[in-house]
Order: sequence, then structure tokens, then C-alpha cells
Amino acid sequence: MFDKLEDLIHRFEEILNELAEPGVANDAKRFRNLMKEQSDLTPIVEAYKEYKKCNGDVEDALLLLEEEKDPEMREMLKDELNTAKKRIEELENTLKILLLPKDPNDDKNVIVEIRAGAGGDEAALFAAELYRMYMHYIEGKRWKTELINVDETGIGGMKEVQFMVTGQGAYSVLKYESGVHRVQRVPETESGGRIHTSTASVAVIPEAEEVDVVIDEKDIRIDVMRASGNGGQCVNTTDSAVRLTHYPTGIVIYSQTEKSQIQNREKAFNLLRAKLYDLEQQKAHDAEADARRSQIGTGDRSEKIRTYNFPQGRVTDHRINLTLYKLDKIMDGDIQEIVDACIAADQAAKLLKMNEEN
Repeated sequence: MFDKLEDLIHRFEEILNELAEPGVANDAKRFRNLMKEQSDLTPIVEAYKEYKKCNGDVEDALLLLEEEKDPEMREMLKDELNTAKKRIEELENTLKILLLPKDPNDDKNVIVEIRAGAGGDEAALFAAELYRMYMHYIEGKRWKTELINVDETGIGGMKEVQFMVTGQGAYSVLKYESGVHRVQRVPETESGGRIHTSTASVAVIPEAEEVDVVIDEKDIRIDVMRASGNGGQCVNTTDSAVRLTHYPTGIVIYSQTEKSQIQNREKAFNLLRAKLYDLEQQKAHDAEADARRSQIGTGDRSEKIRTYNFPQGRVTDHRINLTLYKLDKIMDGDIQEIVDACIAADQAAKLLKMNEEN
């Protein structure tokens, strides 16, 4: 581990020297790549420098202890020694986590797709509530969203909704939301007061660049039509909606949120590209079943990951056995505690796997 850390320190210094070269900013691509690499390495370099400083503090404290006779000074040196040793242990764990292989998609923007599952109108209402929950959370992160498509019901529910999230590290955080979300509550339409169970599925897909996925025009059928739903002025009166059918996979994409057919077409192609990229990712994960099982964020999307129990006011994440009794806050977008717990569990699983391999 320490040989690798020394190599990273050396590389970090090389980057700083390259960034100091005259005219480096004139090459936008090179400058952007160097800045990205510097940003990625900075936490590792800072932690390793502090680690080496703490080791130096331990050595100094041990030398002083050998010479010091005054009891009070010896106690103070022992306290400093224990503090430094404890910090070294913390930094070792931090460095191991920072050196874990990074998911190449973590820095990408994402497309989130929420679909109502079992439960009819109640499932559609729950899908709409999940959508609002994520909107509040994303707003708090100061990320940007762009609606791609929504199929609403007449009572305020959503059969499905797709939207883009743009922000630094969006996939690294939101990927833990992929899976089946279950709600337990008494529906407003239930006169007998019985608790019903409904579901909605969430898929978090990394945005794909054109270089990631090449789409053959011969494999695509493009249909244009008038948008359906409530819409705004002009939305339902022009052929602005776009539907793409991808013959090899059977994937159908529908985009109607913009008044412009060109904009809807662009959104539809972005979603199709992301779905095709995601299919390739899923195939790779299937080929590495053990690795997939050890990673919380890239599991089977048919897996039930979370239950929202309204009568008890609790939310349970089944992957990490976490139960929180603050359902109202969570439905209002306060999901950071769940996300942090999933990240910690994912890192612990990867560290365990890495130690077993070593």
C-alpha cells in the first residue's frame, strides 16, 4: 500500500509541475484532465501527508519519553503518543478506503427512472411521492434536474417518470437508490382502514457519452406524434413528442416534455444511449457475480431494497439492516443518513473482499 502511496505522491507533484507550465490552459482537454486528476488525488495525498506527520510525532514522543524524568511531562507525552497512535489507525483505514478501485461511473450525471409497480393507483401515488422525495434531496445538493418524460394519473400519481440529474458525483450517491421500494399504509381509497402494500421500482442509470455507445441509425425507428397529458400551451397541438424503438433490444423511449421536437429527440436519444450503456454494464456485472454481490450500489434491480411503513413512521433499508423512525423527514428528501450508511457498508464489503484476496 505504501509503495503505491509514494507513487501517487510523485504523480501529484508531476501534475502540479505540468499545471505550472506556460500555456497549459490553452489545451482545454489536457488542462481539464490534469485538474480532474489533481482533484482525485488531493484527498489521498493530504491523508498520507498527515499519516507521515503522525508517525513522526510518535517517534519524537518516544525519544522524549526516554529522556524525560518529570512525571507530569511524561504523562503529557504519553497522552500525545496515544492521540497520535489513534489518529494513525484512523488514517490507515481512511487510506485503504481512498485506494479502493473507483467505480468509473461515479462522476457521471444520471438518468433516474421511477415506475409504479404492484398496487394500482396507490403504487402510482407512491411513485409520485418518491419523485418528490428525490427532487427535494437533489435540490439540497444543488444539482440540476431535467424532466425527460412523465406519465401521470388523474389523481396525482405517476405511472412512470424519467429525469436527468446533473451534478458532481451524482451517480456515486444516487446509485444506492436502484431497486424496488415498498410502501405499507392505508390508502385514501380504502374505507375499511386496512394496510395495503404497494411497490415502485427505481433505476439509476449513468449518463452515456456518444463515445460510450454507438447507435446504428438502421436499428432505430423514430415516430413523432402529439404529446399526451395535461401539457402546456402548444404541447398538445403540434407533433412535438418523439418515440424511439430500438429493434435489437426492444427498448422503447418516449419523450414529450419539450415543445420542440428537436429537444425531445435529443432527450430520447440521451435516455436510449444511457439504457444501452447500462445493459452492457449489467452484462459485465453478471459475468462477475461475486463482485456484484459485494457491491450494494449495483445489485439486482428486482431486489426489494427499502420499506416505508407509514403507520409506524419507519423506513427500513433491508440491504444494511438500517431502520429509522423519521419517515416524514425522509419523504421530504432527508435521505442522506441512508445514503451514508449504504456507502459505508459498500466500502466495508469491498475492504473485506480486498483483504481476503491479499
